Amino acid sequence: MDEDESLRRYGLHPVGAHLDEVRALLTAQTRLEKRAQGDGDTELMKLCCVQLYNAGSPEDVLLIWEAKSASMDAACSIDVQLLCGSGLATTKAYLSSLRLPEAEAALRRLLQCESAGNFEDFSVEGHSDFYAAYYAP
Repeated sequence: MDEDESLRRYGLHPVGAHLDEVRALLTAQTRLEKRAQGDGDTELMKLCCVQLYNAGSPEDVLLIWEAKSASMDAACSIDVQLLCGSGLATTKAYLSSLRLPEAEAALRRLLQCESAGNFEDFSVEGHSDFYAAYYAP
């Protein structure tokens, strides 16, 4: 599946079983990208992250972080704000509660980006609107 097919099939706001399919697709592409940069489709990975961001579940944060961390291309393609579909404060609290190395790494990155001003004027809705315009036909 490519980016266009995923957008047609799931839209930007998938629900129910479609969210599980998006998660599986992101996991598969992340695995490919980790194997060798360029093996995964980083544009498709970004779209999957946008779709999960729009679902707003904190439980998807580590999946998005893993995708973002898969390679340099993925890190550049997947905005750090996409970790925060449930909001910045909720995401930071969730990551703090996990006590896992990958959660700590994601939290460190969020805090660095927040200090650098990357979350100035951030809102979940505003970022969702940005991607709606980005993916508009």
